Parts: sequence; structure tokens; C-alpha cells
Amino acid sequence: MPRFDLSPADLSTYRPAVAEPADFDDFWTGTIGAARAAGGEVVVTPVATPLTLVDTYDVTFPGFAGDPVKAWLWVPRGASGPLPTVVEFNGYGGGRGLPHERLSWANAGYAHLFMDTRGQGSGWGSGGETPDPHGSGPAASGFMTRGIDDPATYYYRRLFTDGVRAVDAVRGLPQVDPTRVAVTGGSQGGGIAIAVGGLVEGLRAVMPDVPFLCHFERAVGLTDADPYQEIVRYLRVHRGAEERVFRTLSYVDGVNFAARISAPALFSAALHDMICPPSTVFAAYNRVPVADKAIEVYPFNEHEGGQSYQWLVQAAFLRERL
Repeated sequence: MPRFDLSPADLSTYRPAVAEPADFDDFWTGTIGAARAAGGEVVVTPVATPLTLVDTYDVTFPGFAGDPVKAWLWVPRGASGPLPTVVEFNGYGGGRGLPHERLSWANAGYAHLFMDTRGQGSGWGSGGETPDPHGSGPAASGFMTRGIDDPATYYYRRLFTDGVRAVDAVRGLPQVDPTRVAVTGGSQGGGIAIAVGGLVEGLRAVMPDVPFLCHFERAVGLTDADPYQEIVRYLRVHRGAEERVFRTLSYVDGVNFAARISAPALFSAALHDMICPPSTVFAAYNRVPVADKAIEVYPFNEHEGGQSYQWLVQAAFLRERL
């Protein structure tokens, strides 16, 4: 597949005007405040596995509206805490899977919390266990248009709040140094990481990998790939809803969260990526206001990006900062 987006030179300076609601900060301050006020217990249960080099825990923590959200926690066996910690978010359609599937961060010496994704977990991988108990109005297949009539009911309001509450939860665990927490994720997980990076103070790094959920207006007109095409299909049916839909999306646009990131940031983009086009990634990256930031570009890759190569880049980035 040939390159279809802006040139590398143009990407490096691409800073489009992206709609930002006047009450963006108030909306999210109120949302996170209400979730914290809802309370709920963090439950951590040891899990017996065949693994001999890491300790594994089943974690349940309160997310949006206090809803229980599942996660796995891995800690290097025998390590004396508190440890630097990586909180990771998953890609679109996946769940937290099985407890032996993601061991790299723990084997590199970190505590590692991997958050389940509410309502997802049945599209690929080994499944998820977190329901989304909140209903929505009419929606296209998938998650992109659930509750899209209003920012208050939109699916990603709940999911981004879960991400913030995952950091809250992990910071209270005895295995974790609350002052040395980083967030990461690929695709949808990268979009969640950007949102959490813009909403949570005191993170030590934000590392979105080929992130989704950025610069919606460009994305839906540039790519014919899902999940962005879910929005297009919705608007084909709901003629005249465009203004309302893009108003809702402006409250969850990664470009707006990126402008609020205060931690060191490491992004990645792939120049043949039709799912998360590189210009949408650079639109967010170029808005990050911190000097300590970098973006790794994979010129010949599609949405798979750097995969294990990118993990090595992230590991080196964290070693210097954690």
C-alpha cells in the first residue's frame, strides 16, 4: 500500500485547528471528581500460575461511577517495593486476556498493571471480564457511537475515566511507588494513555503507540478503515447529526488531551497506517507542550507499527526517567 497521508516534513509541523469545547476542563474535572466520590474498594487477589519469575494478582478497582473494573497486576518475584510502575491500556476490541500473556514489563523490573476494557474483550485475544452497565441510544455496530448523542453519555467518557481510576488504584498499592508511574498503550490503548496523560498529574511518562481517537474530523474523512468508519456509517443513517456528533467527539479528542500532558512523552506513528493515519497522530504529538518528548516513526509499517522494536524504545525511554 502506498503512502496516502502528509509527507514526513509536513507531519513534523502539522498543527491543525481542532475544536475544543469551552467547558472541556470543567467537564473532565467534574467527571473524574464524581468517579472518585463514588468510592469503591480496590481488591487485589494473588493468582496461582505456572510463572516462576513474577507474582500475578487479579485486581478489581472502581472506575466510572464506581463500576468495578478488572485488571492484571504483575510484579517481579522477590523484588522489594515500592517499584516503578507501568499502567497499560488495551487496543480496540480486546480484553485483559489471560494472566501469562504480558510479561515484558515485569521481567524488566517494573510493576505492571494491565487494565481490562469495559464492554470489550470479545473481538480478539483471550477475552475480557468487565461489563459496561450503562446503556446508550441508537448506535452503529462497535463502540465508537455508543451514547454519541451527548458527551455525558458517550462510551469513551466512561473508558477514559476508568483509565484515570486505574492510576489512582495502582498508586495506592504497596508494591507501587506512586511517584514513578508511567502510562502506555497501543491504538485505542494509546488514545486512553493520551487522555490519562492529560488528566492525571505527576506521571513520569506517557507513551502512546500508534494512538487512536485523535483528530476525529480528519480521520473519518481520510480513512475508510474501522473503527473510524463506524462514525461514518452512523452519520449515513442519522443525516443531519454531524454537528452534534462532532461536538461530542471534541470532548474525547486526543489532540485536546495532548495539549494538557505535563509528563515526558514518547509517541509512535506508522506512515502506512490506514487505521490511525499518521497525520492524526502528529496532530496530537505536536500539541504536547513539554520539551521532553519524542516520536518514533516507522516509514514502511501499517497499524502494527514498531511492535517489539517499539517496546525496546519505550524501555530505554523509561530507564532514563524512572
